[in-house]
Amino acid sequence: MGRSVLVTGGNRGIGLAIAEAFADLGDQVAVTYRRTAEGLSDRLFPVQCDVTSTEDVDALFTTVEEKHGPVEVLVSNAGITDDGLLMRMSEDSFTSVIDANLTAAYRVAKRASRNMLKARSGRMVFISSVTAFVGLPGQVNYAASKSGLIGLARSLAREMGSRGITANVVLPGFVETDMTAKLSEERQKEIFSQIPLGRFALASEIAGAVTYLASDSAAYTTGAILQVDGGVAMGH
Repeated sequence: MGRSVLVTGGNRGIGLAIAEAFADLGDQVAVTYRRTAEGLSDRLFPVQCDVTSTEDVDALFTTVEEKHGPVEVLVSNAGITDDGLLMRMSEDSFTSVIDANLTAAYRVAKRASRNMLKARSGRMVFISSVTAFVGLPGQVNYAASKSGLIGLARSLAREMGSRGITANVVLPGFVETDMTAKLSEERQKEIFSQIPLGRFALASEIAGAVTYLASDSAAYTTGAILQVDGGVAMGH
């Protein structure tokens, strides 16, 4: 049997691509979802979880541990957006995004660390965003939450490195999704002009970066930021 892998927000988009990539490697993969788990392959074990709830997160890990054993690879991917210009952004809009994107990562990392520390082994990968480096108008809350993941991961890397636990960050750029497919041709060309590689990333390319960081080949890589952004944020 493969490793016990948990991907939060693994029921769609980038999270689903990551989960499927681990399943392809023969790992036992659990994914969280908030509303529906329809359409998932039987290779994935779906667990409903609100990552903004400590009680839900604890129940999630208990369920996964009973099914697959202690989580050996944690991918913190779940997140939300609630865009708006600063002058119109409510405090609730700001704090809810921070809670779902950053504080939730703390919750799942803390719970996962319990058994990783005992095993003196573990992989944590946090899915940030190129927005953390370049910022975007209307995304003060989102950019702040994604920037925070870098400090979180690097602190964990220093704190738990002596126990064989690594903590790394993947920064996706623009990714080919249903949402980007709906953009007008003119808008797509405008975005492509800002990307040295001139295209959107495939979700599978993000997944490849994550599986690498969770592999034996990356055993000496921790506290790293791996940008998969076509060159948008090079130099940061």
